[in-house]
Amino acid sequence: MRHAKGNRRLNRTHEHRKALWANMAGSLIEHEQIKTTLPKAKELRRVVDKLVTLGKRGDIHARRQAAAQLKQEGHVSKLFDVLGPRYKDRQGGYVRVLKAGFRYGDMAPMAIIELVDRDPDAKGAADRARLEADGAADEE
Repeated sequence: MRHAKGNRRLNRTHEHRKALWANMAGSLIEHEQIKTTLPKAKELRRVVDKLVTLGKRGDIHARRQAAAQLKQEGHVSKLFDVLGPRYKDRQGGYVRVLKAGFRYGDMAPMAIIELVDRDPDAKGAADRARLEADGAADEE
């Protein structure tokens, strides 16, 4: 019987998968678009949809549940302050998975996973801000 076997294992232990989803969901929330393998993207869609639903709820219990899964306060604050209000009228389907060919090294199927109605300026915004801050520090 195959009861409760609905998730992909991805050749990882439970702890490794949990860390993988925390890192990838945080990156997706931060950049609103990332590139990964197709099986990881399809599983990540389930994780992020639940996190955005928590962000839409917006109460303290939902914030603590999201913080336990995401591990970084900056990602939690963006989830509740930006993404929750953005998707408050949407009934689900917050994430889109687009196939992106095959990786050159091992021919693994690749995919681009992105938030629906994403902000195009969010991708790499933290990196740009860090570079500007380093540039301002060098000038002083």
